[in-house]
Amino acid sequence: MSHTDDARDEADASSASSPTADPTAALPHTAGGAPHTPPRGPFRAGDRVQLTGPKGKLTTLSLETAGEYHTHRGVLRHDDVIGQPDGSVIRASTGDEYLALRPLLNDYVMSMPRGAAIVYPKDAAQIVAFADVFPGARVVEAGVGSGALSLFLLRAIGPTGQLQSFERREEFAAIAKGNVGTFLGAVPDNWSVTVGDLVESLPDATEPQSIDRVVLDMLAPWECVDAAADALVPGGLIVCYVATVTQLSRTAEALRDTGRFTDPMPSETLVRTWHVEGLAVRPEPEAPRGQGGVLGRGHRGLDPRRRGRAGDERQEAPQGRPAVGGAGAQGRGGRGVVGGGWCCGAVRGRCGSVGCRCGSVRGRRGRTVG
Repeated sequence: MSHTDDARDEADASSASSPTADPTAALPHTAGGAPHTPPRGPFRAGDRVQLTGPKGKLTTLSLETAGEYHTHRGVLRHDDVIGQPDGSVIRASTGDEYLALRPLLNDYVMSMPRGAAIVYPKDAAQIVAFADVFPGARVVEAGVGSGALSLFLLRAIGPTGQLQSFERREEFAAIAKGNVGTFLGAVPDNWSVTVGDLVESLPDATEPQSIDRVVLDMLAPWECVDAAADALVPGGLIVCYVATVTQLSRTAEALRDTGRFTDPMPSETLVRTWHVEGLAVRPEPEAPRGQGGVLGRGHRGLDPRRRGRAGDERQEAPQGRPAVGGAGAQGRGGRGVVGGGWCCGAVRGRCGSVGCRCGSVRGRRGRTVG
């Protein structure tokens, strides 16, 4: 992933080095599993503050008694911020003014320390909505990375929900716990992080048919489809977040081949910012931001198009054209989404248009695919 806004992608000014092996050792745990709400009232020592400089540059730091923030435009004393209300304007030693605000969750995930690439806010919002994550939900997340998606999921499930995260790399799990604990002020008791492979660890961590939602943010989510299906309640949802169309196609085929999910619903989210100043209203010249990945969702339950007995969980998948990059050799699967349209998947004589609807096979036009 990449981001075009250098100001928002700035590293945390208070974290010049990577977190320690256990960054949560000094952080308290919340009582009753309820995540701490962001602090209110005047700034205090230990609070995080987002400073907006004269040119709009954003800097996030932790306030310390007698601390100082040094820039090429002067020095800003932390003591000048401590005790001031949220939204105050603070003057540096050179007279430059900085707007002091408590960082929003969107701002925090863009500036927090990273081990792995994060799920950007636009994609996290889609995942939470697409997965229909609700207060009190029991959610399994695989591929915790730097903890960005974990923060959004914890906010969505509320104090009565349960989030179980799985991460293969111990250093990423440590960074994620440190980031979540720093933003919430404590490590919530309704969140657990297991270091290990999801397929191997999930059966020991959960009972069969006890999980409401499964969110997979990993390189090969198709390897975890069966394990997720076993853990999900009937009617539960699985959402897979991947970076490429090839991964999307393979994941969709894996969901279909199990015979335990409804037909997956692939999608991609693009965000285009606008310039609005008086009568000058137009899109920003930069390209729409679509980096991050694409989503595929499957509903735990039988596809009504499946053939076989109604009570059989593993029924034969409907025949159809193989998706691009999918299980074409087996002749199983359906259609793939490429660039927002249905691709005919023709091997020879394809029309050459990504997202074509012509249905051409070997140069002949047939019925519209999709």
